[in-house]
Amino acid sequence: MGKGGFLRWVELDEDGADLAAYPFALPVVAGLRKAGRLELDPRVTFLIGDNGTGKSTLIEAMAVAAGFNPEGGSPNFNFATRATESPLGDHLRLVRGLGKPRTGFFLRAESFYNVATEIENLGMERAYGGRSLHERSHGESFLDLVAHRFGPQGLYLLDEPEAALSVYGCLAVIARIQELTALGSQFVIATHSPILLAVPGARILRIDADGGIARVGYDDAEPVALTRSFLAEPQLYLRHLLAPGA
Repeated sequence: MGKGGFLRWVELDEDGADLAAYPFALPVVAGLRKAGRLELDPRVTFLIGDNGTGKSTLIEAMAVAAGFNPEGGSPNFNFATRATESPLGDHLRLVRGLGKPRTGFFLRAESFYNVATEIENLGMERAYGGRSLHERSHGESFLDLVAHRFGPQGLYLLDEPEAALSVYGCLAVIARIQELTALGSQFVIATHSPILLAVPGARILRIDADGGIARVGYDDAEPVALTRSFLAEPQLYLRHLLAPGA
């Protein structure tokens, strides 16, 4: 099997872009301009950051630049329910490795219902566990997707896959990611999940509100540190959050 690394890094093409307008004014784009390029791990790269930093917009733009349908799915999906993607994908350069992925998938939690409908319309349920994804819970359909549709030597771009998953579901996804990266697959994932971030050896890139992009260790990743702090003293946080006039 190959070693993954289908995407080596991402660059911004500023030609024709209005850098003062959305999406180019997002912190992640400012960080990309400042850094020159965003280096990706050949196995697993996580993008973390607070709401509004642009990590999901970047994942979407990378997917579009890589040839995926903006609403999600495999590269051969070609449908649209409502065009909401940003123009950022037209301004990204994806620097690729020597090999080409055998398969791939772009997962957007917010539009997965539309993808499931398209799978049903195409009669492709067999490749996704044998029955309609609409006949399973949101979390079950996510897990069936990862278990049955994701395969070796694939490129997988995931936007907040934890949205529908329980703790056990997140752990199952970690196990599947490890299995697939050992078989030459590459993942780029935007997430808030302290559990998913525990994938061994993953590169975690923190996007700050001021546009800084930095690689951080697991213990220093904000979803991990903040969750640990809250679980250690939840009443301390609740007293502050729920205090009169707070």
